[in-house]
Amino acid sequence: MTRIEKAFARKAFIPYITAGDPSLEITCDLVLAMAAAGADVIELGVPFSDPIADGPVIQRATERALNHGVTLPKVLQLAKEIRKQSQVPLLLFSYFNPLLSYGLERLARDAGEAGIDGVLASDLTVEESEPYRSIMQGAGLDTIFLVAPTSSPDRLRKIASASTGFLYAVSRTGVTGEQLELAADLKEFLGTLRTYTQLPIAVGFGISTPEQVRAVWQEADGAIVGSAIVKEIEKHIGKRDLVDRVAAFSKWLRA
Repeated sequence: MTRIEKAFARKAFIPYITAGDPSLEITCDLVLAMAAAGADVIELGVPFSDPIADGPVIQRATERALNHGVTLPKVLQLAKEIRKQSQVPLLLFSYFNPLLSYGLERLARDAGEAGIDGVLASDLTVEESEPYRSIMQGAGLDTIFLVAPTSSPDRLRKIASASTGFLYAVSRTGVTGEQLELAADLKEFLGTLRTYTQLPIAVGFGISTPEQVRAVWQEADGAIVGSAIVKEIEKHIGKRDLVDRVAAFSKWLRA
């Protein structure tokens, strides 16, 4: 089992943060603090200039990180620093263009050496993913794919067979961002997805409260929280206790 798969021995809590927001040094501290607060896997978002799947909160975080000169090589260096102090599973969350520009074989080698456990290329279609999957999985990296409620049965089957580590089930159509209630048809969607895979299923997009985390855990194996945590970071930028506040928020969500 990979380090990511082992994280699903219990119901998993998976926070997302944009690497380099508000700085790479603080991102390192945030990862360590959230791991200590109970995070089971942590998604490290690679800043990209055209974040089409993200809502305004993560878009602003991406812009702040890009303004600080954060690049994929710097995110990999950040992972190395985290690995010196923690074994929390790390998932590199990126759009495909930065990965392709870096070079897939080089990325697989460098990500593995940095201690990254898996890669999610959010805008890479499964039909065009074979070379990418072969290279990443050949280096021992999990390849996680997004699966949407609008996916056809044929695409559900393809995505499930292409994924390792876990399946990332999008809770709704649209971009990332907080929502008041989970989609009414989420249970049915996850039930259908279970017929195509034995991998753990984690649900993301729109989860922002402990009640929603628990509701997801009733139907899935993991809950992914992105915008709510990134918003908490944004709220405390410039404050000396930013890391403590975000770690407490993360622990509150998991509890």
